[in-house]
Amino acid sequence: MTIKVTYMSRSILVLGSSGQLGSELSSIATESMLFLKRDDLNLADLDKVKDYFKTHSFKTIINCAAYTAVDQAENEISMAQIINEELVKTLAQIAKDNNTSLIHISTDYVFDGQSCTPYKETDKTNPQGVYGFTKLAGENALLKINPKNSAIIRTSWVYSEFRNNFVKTMLKLGNERDELGVIFDQVGTPTYAKDLAKAILVVAKRLNNDGVEIYHYSNEGACSWYDFAKTIFDLTHIKCHVKPLETHEYPTPAKRPPYSILNKSKIKKDFNLEIPYWKDSLKLCINKLKENI
Repeated sequence: MTIKVTYMSRSILVLGSSGQLGSELSSIATESMLFLKRDDLNLADLDKVKDYFKTHSFKTIINCAAYTAVDQAENEISMAQIINEELVKTLAQIAKDNNTSLIHISTDYVFDGQSCTPYKETDKTNPQGVYGFTKLAGENALLKINPKNSAIIRTSWVYSEFRNNFVKTMLKLGNERDELGVIFDQVGTPTYAKDLAKAILVVAKRLNNDGVEIYHYSNEGACSWYDFAKTIFDLTHIKCHVKPLETHEYPTPAKRPPYSILNKSKIKKDFNLEIPYWKDSLKLCINKLKENI
């Protein structure tokens, strides 16, 4: 039996295209990019994923797909493992077998948050929950298979004008309530998904390495969730009082890292990236959201 392979005129495939990052990639897409949604390919069915790539070939795969429900993952371990680990393992082997570049998006949750300096790519990982553990397992599977011209990009605190996220939640609740309690003892950097999407496309064009490289990307600067919420309200003139809360006052099923600042020196050096300050990018996102009202 002969299997016909379709060599796509669109050389970049984006998986997980209905999420925040996939949606932002779609908004800046070129004609060379193809976006697959869940209705197009069920990524939880690994046999179907393998079958798809038997008949379709791409220069680059960008994997934005992830099980990101951090608290829910504590009870849905199997599904988190399939999407965050087994799918990545499958894509890594496909990439290696087909001489395809694979760019995989990961998370600050692979760290325990006990550092006092921004995390470098080489720092020790120590995830504290199912989400972080399965994302790290996916990273390790990709590193072990080690397809050429591939990368893991860890990021943090992603928001956009698409889907549900902290910015949209704060805007909704801020307009409904007079006061909100927000965590002040967890520190990180908000990342505008559009900035990350642009960086990914730069990386995709310039990757030239013998295996898999790990990179960190977020916007510049740092803040707490409390500072983030206050800034959102300041920029939108919402008169909602923000009350600072300690983590123990807002218990969640999954433990969050108290410190999630990522060192971005490597990605800036290797790809000559200039990364925007988080408040500047937040202003742009809020303006986009206003346009869509």
